[in-house]
Amino acid sequence: MKLSLRHWLPATVAGLLQATAAFATNPLIVDQFTADPTARVFEGKVYVYPSHDIKAPPGYKGKPNWFVMEDYHVFSSENLTDWKDHGVILKQTDVEWADPAAYAMWAPDSVFKDGKYYFYFPAIAKTGGFRIGVAIADKPYGPFKPEATYIEGVKGIDPAVLIGKDGSAYLYYSLDKIFVAKLKPNMLEIEGEPIVFDYLPKKGLQEGPFVFERNGLYYLTYPHVANKTERLEYATSTSPLGPFKHAGVILDEAESGCWTVHHSILDYRGQWYLFYHDKDLSPAFDKNRAIRADKLFFNSDGTIRKVTPTLRGVGLVDAKSEIQIDRYSATSGAGVAVSFLDEANPHAGWKTTFSAEKSWVRFNEVDFERGGQKSIAVRAKAPGGGALEIRLDKHDGPVIGRLQLGRGAEWNIASGVTSSVPAGVHDLFVTQGGAELIEVDWVSFR
Repeated sequence: MKLSLRHWLPATVAGLLQATAAFATNPLIVDQFTADPTARVFEGKVYVYPSHDIKAPPGYKGKPNWFVMEDYHVFSSENLTDWKDHGVILKQTDVEWADPAAYAMWAPDSVFKDGKYYFYFPAIAKTGGFRIGVAIADKPYGPFKPEATYIEGVKGIDPAVLIGKDGSAYLYYSLDKIFVAKLKPNMLEIEGEPIVFDYLPKKGLQEGPFVFERNGLYYLTYPHVANKTERLEYATSTSPLGPFKHAGVILDEAESGCWTVHHSILDYRGQWYLFYHDKDLSPAFDKNRAIRADKLFFNSDGTIRKVTPTLRGVGLVDAKSEIQIDRYSATSGAGVAVSFLDEANPHAGWKTTFSAEKSWVRFNEVDFERGGQKSIAVRAKAPGGGALEIRLDKHDGPVIGRLQLGRGAEWNIASGVTSSVPAGVHDLFVTQGGAELIEVDWVSFR
């Protein structure tokens, strides 16, 4: 999925095409497991602070088949397409008060106040139980220096901080229920006793709070096990301390059966987004998760429209990049299937299999810039030979390119010429030209 065009193309074709690294689709990060994403806008970019699922290391003595998390990365993007991994910003062995063998660095958050970046994270203390700590940095990507002690008076997980318009800061967290405490100006201590929101729907676990303000209304959003797995719900209030009134569901239970869903919501350049996770890279084990993003919209009365999860995600894709059509926007239905390129290595990505005559996939928001692209390439496998037709904007629109695929059981690059490619952003339709079985990794234009 993320292999370079130049790695696969003959020298003559490689000279015509150049790959652009892009992670514009869901999941956002494919080279490692990520979960619980808190997205923030800092310095004109989106920074995502997720937790980091790993496989249990040798000698691990914790709960079997459970979450194993030892550190945090941060990722940033200016265009929601190209994501930069800034590396590890904090690990459990850096935290003086945390049990270095607990592997319980769960969902974090980060906020900016008075020239400093404050990173809030849960961990199991050496004295037992989950506590919430703080690390401080001068830049959103660190280096972060953890405080020597956790926040006194707070026991729980999933910290989220809201800074009000008057500069007041509030710490939300969970421990079967959701709590809030006002932070002192130093951002390291709480004022008074935490308040518990014990009036929300009482059936099922509630955790992972995230609070934001829009048009004077405060939105408390949180995962809730109302049935068998978590879904995202929300409640609203005119005060950051509540009381909050339950208002509805943002995201239904995952079709994949992923038991958890942890999230954040932000406005970036006039568009609201929901960041969350699923188990795309680990279908059989939902403790190895992958972060996603989809657009979120409000109704005129301020209520949130339910989000439909997508594979396509939110980033604009350059026509010159390796367009991952397996992250489609729509398909013809019958005759289209998506599976891993390598079942033994899910981080290698996916492939699309066409098995019915004229079956197709739609991949939206491909940027052809000024138009006039002259060539097209596809990485494909066609045991019986076959052809692919490329169309824009409609599945039955004019053909702008046709690729004849040689017969063979190995992956190959097929290339051809294009015609009448208009400028701008277009939806891409890839259609099976006949009835032969064809597997496709990516498509690219030049």
